[in-house]
Amino acid sequence: MPTPEAAAIATELRTAMGKLTRRVKHEDRIPLGQVAVLGALDRNGAMTTSDLATDQRVRPQSMARAVGLLMEQNLITRRAHPTDGRKSLVDLSDAGRAALEAERGRRAGWLAQAIEAELTEEERELLARSATLLERLATR
Repeated sequence: MPTPEAAAIATELRTAMGKLTRRVKHEDRIPLGQVAVLGALDRNGAMTTSDLATDQRVRPQSMARAVGLLMEQNLITRRAHPTDGRKSLVDLSDAGRAALEAERGRRAGWLAQAIEAELTEEERELLARSATLLERLATR
């Protein structure tokens, strides 16, 4: 059972992270689910729709809809699977890679401006150290 202090920190951190996440999402121009698919393809390379669904923890039918929307926007391409003729692979198109980079840039740009405008040098240093701790918690 966590201590009352750890529980209080967890509550405050969860609340603050939720607010920050919602604020950063406000900068998005591509829906979050579609950005997540583009990001997975960027990190992992070409994948089947089924593998994407597993990666994103969604039903295959939901992923098929997301893939269809991304294909309509020319953000991904589809090609035959090299070893299984029943499957196909989806991958980022050049336009998809550019859209993903623009989306990431908007998010990071807003946050960087907010950090510069709102935080002192000492607070920025503390935040940088805290990012390492948050990453450690996220991978637990």
